[in-house]
Amino acid sequence: MSAEAVGRHMPSVVTLDDLSAMMTADGHHRYEISPEGVLSIMPPPGYAHAIIATRLMGWLLAAGIPAGRIAQAVGLRIVGRAGGEGGRIPDLVVWSKAQADGIWLPVADVLLVVEIVSPGSEGVDLVTKRREYAAAGIPRYWTVDQDAPQTVTMHRLDTGEYHPHATMPLAWVLNTAPAEHLDD
Repeated sequence: MSAEAVGRHMPSVVTLDDLSAMMTADGHHRYEISPEGVLSIMPPPGYAHAIIATRLMGWLLAAGIPAGRIAQAVGLRIVGRAGGEGGRIPDLVVWSKAQADGIWLPVADVLLVVEIVSPGSEGVDLVTKRREYAAAGIPRYWTVDQDAPQTVTMHRLDTGEYHPHATMPLAWVLNTAPAEHLDD
């Protein structure tokens, strides 16, 4: 189907229900929308990206964080400063308690979101999502670069903005206890 044909059938305002329907119809892409209504369509993550997410998830599980509090690629409902509602799909989410099933989960109990930066997603992952997650009140935001050391940058929320707390190679992170990074 051409972009012109898709454009003719797009609603003027895309909702989270619309995104869910789009993802159901197209299992090859991830769909997100900013609280301001900007639609993003991304290809599925690559192998290196998936391995980083799996290593982090295994690290969290091995440390005793229950599987019901960790998820890869699950949707979060993001409410913007102006009241608009968006949906983002972080690469990894850690909650303070298990969540009810759903496609677009609330951020109220989120402790940490992790974005693995892929080529082409730098602006969204490092600027846009950082701003949106901070506005949503998520206390910790990590990014993982796909450079040789797989550099992890850990941010903490302070007075409504994220501030870098630590930067280190993923291998170093995996040799520490999650509690060192998740507890205040």
